[in-house]
Amino acid sequence: MNGFQHIHDKWTLDTAREAYGVDAWGNGYFRINNNGEVVVTPAGDHKGPEVSLVQVTRDLKERGWSFPVLLRFEGILYSRVKAINESFRGAIEEYKYQGKYRGVYPIKVNQQEQVIEELSSYGKEFHHGLEAGSKPELIAAMSYLSDPEALLICNGYKDQEFIDLGLSARKLGINCIFVIETLQEVPLIIKRSEALGIRPVLGVRMKLASSGSGHWKESGGDRSVFGLNAYQVMEVVDLLKKHDFLDCLQLLHFHLGSQLPNIRDIRSAATEACRVYCGLAQEGAPMKMIDLGGGLAVDYDGSHTNSNSSCNYTLDEYARDMVEVVMGTVEEAELPHPTIITESGRATVAYYSVLLFNILDVSRFAMAESLPRLSEEAHELTRNIYHTSQSVSTRNLQECFHDAIFYRDEVRNLFRSGTVSIRERALVEEIFWYVMLRIRDKMGDLRHPPRDLEGLESALADIYYGNLSVFQSIPDSWAIDQLFPIMPIHRLNEEPTRQGIIADITCDCDGKIDRFIDIHEIRRTLPLHELVENEDYVLGAFLIGAYQETLGDLHNLFGDTNVISIRFDEDGEMEYVRELEGDTVEDVLQYVEYDTKDLIRRFREKAERAVKKQVISGSERKTIMNTYMEGLRGYTYHEPESL
Repeated sequence: MNGFQHIHDKWTLDTAREAYGVDAWGNGYFRINNNGEVVVTPAGDHKGPEVSLVQVTRDLKERGWSFPVLLRFEGILYSRVKAINESFRGAIEEYKYQGKYRGVYPIKVNQQEQVIEELSSYGKEFHHGLEAGSKPELIAAMSYLSDPEALLICNGYKDQEFIDLGLSARKLGINCIFVIETLQEVPLIIKRSEALGIRPVLGVRMKLASSGSGHWKESGGDRSVFGLNAYQVMEVVDLLKKHDFLDCLQLLHFHLGSQLPNIRDIRSAATEACRVYCGLAQEGAPMKMIDLGGGLAVDYDGSHTNSNSSCNYTLDEYARDMVEVVMGTVEEAELPHPTIITESGRATVAYYSVLLFNILDVSRFAMAESLPRLSEEAHELTRNIYHTSQSVSTRNLQECFHDAIFYRDEVRNLFRSGTVSIRERALVEEIFWYVMLRIRDKMGDLRHPPRDLEGLESALADIYYGNLSVFQSIPDSWAIDQLFPIMPIHRLNEEPTRQGIIADITCDCDGKIDRFIDIHEIRRTLPLHELVENEDYVLGAFLIGAYQETLGDLHNLFGDTNVISIRFDEDGEMEYVRELEGDTVEDVLQYVEYDTKDLIRRFREKAERAVKKQVISGSERKTIMNTYMEGLRGYTYHEPESL
């Protein structure tokens, strides 16, 4: 059945927790309750109010919402901001560090208005700021950031309008800092600062020799497309000295990459950056802040290792290491302790969003439990593969595997030459898959299955058709093979008797999920349940709050999903505070430049021509037009049938 069959004699809730790894990746926000349902605790550490996702689906169904639906848990955002700040506060107290910590959230990780509004509000308690890498992000940040002690870090390429906006922000009391990315920005910043009479606060982004690992390792190192090398940094210093602007240079910034799994890479880069910081201070710059960038990883698979989908450190370890490295380096140079800044985006918002989608259908890989007897006219190769099917045992799995492939391929060749009939070919292929199923069942008895058989489980997996678009809702799963936790949100007290992969409802063969998290290795199938007639079978995709909502595309013109935000009030009562309808068909057609009024006109004329030709009646025309108009107004995803 699955990898747990030979370990556990009986399926229990503990087996479910192990099979889906929820206690490992859930980080105190997600767990399985005694009813076999996934429960969310927004405050974290399984403390405080909680809600079953099954109850949420019931509530939404009563309110008329359809799958798929994206859930946002406001309390998780506050919990993550609090956790990051408290970890650094604890490290500062432990090491008696004399500087401060200031976190900033990079808007690019999830630019949704709700995220920025909530972070700006929740962040005031900790003076948590924002990072903007473009004019639109800067304009949004200027409107929402109201705490004068919070930082507004401006990265990215800057034209005159960008610079004028940032200088205006400083005039309004917003603590805006320009991070110099290119040499060409320096003269323009100086020119506009003098013209507007506003003294800027500047930082410089350094390309470090150190590099990280994982999907985004190219973000750092000598070949990074962002930042300045050591020679260029010195040119910036000289240029600022020449124009009497060196007193504005107060910050050093570097960015090693996103989702950095290995703490040693982070320590190495931070050490190098601190040396640069000290060097800039020795050049006469009044350095006050060191921005360690992003990279704080999320343990997507719960393995707590240095794999791409995990990290071999905790949040507290990360904070202690950063404080220790900065403190040790600046004290050696006899410099004051600077303000430590991090730009943790993924670790802030990943847990915040959960996508729920229902399964529409299943294509089962199922064969007869026994095969019919062969006729006397059966071909010799057919008899050979039939004999193979009757002789499968744990001792000869590899031999039977190769024999079955050989006989099947030989029969296919004979079919191409017209020697055997299509019915005989079909019989041979039925026997072949029967052999494969028997081999798979026997593999559970082996401690070390033969390497040749490693892909057999996924080859025999059922296909569960999910009501979602991978390209729209989980694009990194398709684009870079990033792993996200995916599991049923209910029936977890029942043994899942099938192994499956997830296919979406686009017509693209890449629209599938066939790689799943596992503590030890990547799983090629997911344990799933049989569908029950007239009951929704609902799966959740978790930890998708970072990047996925913005990166999603309109593949096959599937648009944004319905979005529901959940909050707990002071009395611990759950409330649905924001309800955003997903894109209609009309919406997505307009995104790709269709004029829906013109579409309606064209179709109406086509229907009228059909009436004139007596292909349809006038009443049929009315029904067809109503269907067309309802389709335009409808959800782009599969909707339940009307009763």
